[in-house]
Parts: sequence; structure tokens; C-alpha cells
Amino acid sequence: MGIIEKMKEIEEEMARTQKNKATEYHLGTLKAKLAKYRAQLLEPTSKSSGGGTGFDVQKSGDARVALIGFPSVGKSTLLSKCTHTQSEAAAYEFTTLTAIPGVIEYQGARIQLLDLPGIVEGASEGRGRGRQVVSTAKTADLILVMLDATKSDEQRRLLEIELDAVGIRLNKRRPDVVFKRKTTGGITLNMTVKLTKTDEKTIRSILASYKLHNCDVMVREDITTDEFIDVLIGTRKYMPCLYVFNKVDSISLEQVDKLAHQDHTVVISCELGLNLDYLISRIWDNLGLVKVYTKKRGDHPDLNDPVCLRRGATIEDVCIHIHRSLVPNFRYALVWGKSSKFNPHAQKVGLNHQLQDEDVVSIFTK
Repeated sequence: MGIIEKMKEIEEEMARTQKNKATEYHLGTLKAKLAKYRAQLLEPTSKSSGGGTGFDVQKSGDARVALIGFPSVGKSTLLSKCTHTQSEAAAYEFTTLTAIPGVIEYQGARIQLLDLPGIVEGASEGRGRGRQVVSTAKTADLILVMLDATKSDEQRRLLEIELDAVGIRLNKRRPDVVFKRKTTGGITLNMTVKLTKTDEKTIRSILASYKLHNCDVMVREDITTDEFIDVLIGTRKYMPCLYVFNKVDSISLEQVDKLAHQDHTVVISCELGLNLDYLISRIWDNLGLVKVYTKKRGDHPDLNDPVCLRRGATIEDVCIHIHRSLVPNFRYALVWGKSSKFNPHAQKVGLNHQLQDEDVVSIFTK
């Protein structure tokens, strides 16, 4: 029996089993088995992979955004409208057969936008080059899920299932659970909160199914069985996501208003170029980038070429971004802007000083 058949068998058994307090333990064990089989399915069967075109697109710019969706929802048209790259668009499905990169230039930042081939139901099991699509999506900093506004909500649910099956968690944060392996001493399980969605017996059974008999586990929030399995596997990717509904020019204003008020949602029309500027500003907000301007001694700040970094970046990150040799030779830095204690005047700071958006930095070396 192959892995896919075993997975279907477990899924059927889970569907047959009623969810209540008495079956929690059994369902937890089944979920752990299913997660193990999914991990096996995603791992390459051999070291050498022959034939086929891979999606080996070099990461460039300050951030990467991946476009994911079913065929013919407007991904290629969006790429062509937002960037200077022309991606083939046509009225038939599967026009795009490989990953096509483009660059969005916004507020001095260069954001790489990847147009990925349309995925089909069963992509997580390898159908329609699905594994390559989702593996490339894992390298992105933000996922744009493109949806057709003229179709039902089922398309969104199916895409979420496919991404969830390959370990991509959309708009979620990592569960607050500390897990450490050890060589002896058995299992030490500590919980700082009352568990209402799972129990200690289920957690111990999951640990046993992964052959983990010596480890320390500290649970700091009320987690589910699935979230605990995610922590054990450790390869889950927690990613921000925007749901982009295209073709809103083909539906009523009431439907547009309803879609626009959903969480993490943007409504656009690629054909008419509606709301594309707002979409780019939402992409910027979700990426959580900050712009830092550099200043040479005696000169004005260079406002045309900012250094774009992640929110919470420090002076050390700026030094590494400019040149690695700056860190060992660093003396001090002067900072003007929101993060300066003496704003609008400069503050003398060290490598660990956290920067804010539109700060001006002047670095002094030995």
C-alpha cells in the first residue's frame, strides 16, 4: 500500500470517528500518523532528480512575494500590471508553466513578485507540479492568494487545505511551546495554562508515535493537537497572507463590499486596473519593512537609496547590509529620527540599537 492510500485510509477513519472527549486520544494518534506520512510524501525519494524544469529563481530585492491561485484567476495579468515584466496571459488555463519573477518598486524598495503556475486540487500530493509551486512559495516573505470574485468561497477553502497540507500556516503565529530533546530522563511535561483543546494523555501518545521518549516540553498557551504536532515536526512555515479577489468589475457592489470587509482581503480588477495602488501599499504594510537612510559625515542624507530592513532591525543589520567589514571595525553610530531619544537631535548609539522607519544613520569606524 502506497503513502497516498495510507493517508486516505487515515482520513476516512478520522471522518468516521465522532469528535468528543472519549475519542480525543484516538484522533490525536491518527493526526500524528497523517502528519508523518505527509512529511514522507514531500521529501524527495532519491538524491538525484532527473528531467523537468525546476523553479530555481534567485531571490533578489528586499523581499519576495509569491502569487498562488488556481489557473486563470489573473496572476499573470497582475504581474504585468504591477511590474515591468510581461507574463503570458491568455483565456485558457495553465498559460504559465514555470515561475516568472518581476520587481515592484515602491518607496525606494525593490519587492520581487513571483508568478507561480496555477495549482490544482491535490497539489500537495504532487499533482500538476504542485510540490514545486508550494516549495517555492515557502521561500517567500508574503503570500498573495489570488481568487476569482465571480466564483464561490470553496476556491479559498481548497487552496488553504493544499497549503496547510504542505506545512504553510497562513496568518498564524508559532505556538508558544518549548520543546527540547535529551538523551535520558524520560518525558518532562509542564503546562502553565489549562488545556481545553487537548490533554496530557494525547500529548504523550503523540510523543510516543514520534519515538520521543526523552524530552522536555513546556506548554505556555492553550494549543490544539494539530499545533502540538506542528511544533514537533519543526518545519512549519508561519507566513503572512493577503487574499486578493480579482474580477470585481463582474460582480455587484454589494458583493464587492462584503468581500472588502473580510480580514486580510483586497479587492481588485486587473482588467480595469482598479485598486492596484492600494494592493501594493497593503503588500508593503504586511511585509513589515522599514526604510533607513545613510548619511556620510558632513553630507546630507541619501534619500534616494534607502536601506530596507525587517521591522525590529538594529544598527548591526545596517552594517551587515552595507558591508560585513563594518561590524568588526565599528566604533559608534549617530541616529536621527523616531528611534532617537533626543529627536530631532542625534543620539550616539551602539550595534544593538533598534531602528524605526525613516531613521537617518551615520556610522563611524575605527
